[in-house]
Amino acid sequence: MFALMSSESVARKLGERVRLLRLMRNLSQQELAHMTASSLSSIRRLESVGKSTLDLVIRVAQTLQAIEPLERFLAFNVQSIAELEAINRAQARRRARKKGGALSTRHTAL
Repeated sequence: MFALMSSESVARKLGERVRLLRLMRNLSQQELAHMTASSLSSIRRLESVGKSTLDLVIRVAQTLQAIEPLERFLAFNVQSIAELEAINRAQARRRARKKGGALSTRHTAL
């Protein structure tokens, strides 16, 4: 769902979720601002348009006990060095083949 949305739409959804979680915990915007050591205007901006610093989003998620989805996003479950190397190889940059036909016939001498 989110993959097809613009970043602005995702940000607005984040703001809506923050507002919903705040209301479920029966907190005012002012109380949330105080609990996260932020300003009331920052909380209002986050809830209305989803604009915020990453630091504030983290503090709000921690305060509203909604940090688990963020933990899953940040998790890096590598079991071994071999798995890490395999991931690195898979992400290595590869060049696309040239369009138009024959492969290059140039050889490199060792």
